[in-house]
Amino acid sequence: MTNLRRGRSFRLLAGGLGAALTLSACMGGTTDSGKDAAAGYDPKAAVTITWWTGQPEEQEKVAEQLAADYHTAHPNVTIKVSPGAPTTDDLLTKLSAGFTSDSYPDVSYAFGNWAGDLGASGKTQDLTSYVNDAAFDWNDFPAAAREVATADGKVIGIPALVDNLALIYNKKLFDAAGVAYPTDQWSWDDFRAAAKKLTNKATNTYGTAYSVSGSEDTTWHLWPLLWQHGGKILDGTKPAFNSDAGVAALETFRQMAVDDKSMYLDQTDEKYAPLFNSGHVAMMLSGPWSLLEIKEAKLAYGVVDLPGYNGDHQTVSGPDLWVLFDHGDVNRAGATRDFTKWLTSKEIDPKWNLAVGNLPLRTSEKDSPSSPPTSRSTRAARSSSTTWPTPSRPGRPHPATRCCPATSATPSPR
Repeated sequence: MTNLRRGRSFRLLAGGLGAALTLSACMGGTTDSGKDAAAGYDPKAAVTITWWTGQPEEQEKVAEQLAADYHTAHPNVTIKVSPGAPTTDDLLTKLSAGFTSDSYPDVSYAFGNWAGDLGASGKTQDLTSYVNDAAFDWNDFPAAAREVATADGKVIGIPALVDNLALIYNKKLFDAAGVAYPTDQWSWDDFRAAAKKLTNKATNTYGTAYSVSGSEDTTWHLWPLLWQHGGKILDGTKPAFNSDAGVAALETFRQMAVDDKSMYLDQTDEKYAPLFNSGHVAMMLSGPWSLLEIKEAKLAYGVVDLPGYNGDHQTVSGPDLWVLFDHGDVNRAGATRDFTKWLTSKEIDPKWNLAVGNLPLRTSEKDSPSSPPTSRSTRAARSSSTTWPTPSRPGRPHPATRCCPATSATPSPR
């Protein structure tokens, strides 16, 4: 199946950076007027808005049904729904072209690390005052998601998805090797020792795996170790991972891959998850997007927080957004806000995020009833919502600066 969250092979540097540079060139220092895009909005006005969902077929059907439900409740608002582009990755290029031809949508799905460039376009709404109204309950979204939705001090979108990396392990392989299951208190030394014991050449089984494809999968697994060692990705807008902390983070993986030979090195980033699902990798660092295929493989598995260094267990969080755009029409702007607020409410979000296999979006959703399971992704979401840990330590978001795409390259500390 296609993994929407990372585009199966994640957001590759070549496409992501090229699109971002093109987008930045098209933006050319444009600025907004400073006026509230929805000032004077008439909630009863007849209006048509365009929603680019960035979703594949099964999820797109869910989006279309939700748009129809909203139209039933608000007959004056017509929502034109489409994926917007062939893949989620292609949305950034499509938005860039739309800004030039004035054919961009009212609301679009966007990866969180596009926020800096989209915010610089001069085409986004400034939602800062809107979301800080008490009725919106902005603080019900995770802090990392709120941070990613903010570009240059302005809120340009509403969180669409939240997730984080954790440690997933195969209980059967642990039992067979006589190794105790991981805990939330594990150190990287504990992780390394277990991986070595779990590696079995006779059965072609590795203790763990790491993507060396140079994609964002590669860096996502590295950043938590960098942070735990006191390092950082950027110093302002300057790359800062070429540091002692960066070397220490990579050394952790080098020891397992080279010295212990307990780490499968995946040059494509598409092999290690199937190897985990087939029982040939005992532990992998991944997110809730992996749970559907794990359950389909009928594995007995567990999930805990990432291992830590000196008691620091920071993880990486990957919030994505619904970015709202301004067309100079107060009623379109206001209707788009109302729709997105409805879509991300604690009452409706379970019908979207749980239905397409994601985690609940709002903290308050733990007390909110979810929609009946109507598809395999819904059933997986039920599982992910009850088995995936909310990190006991906050997950840091990937930086949402205009220079950010360059940090998706495979790092080369000195």
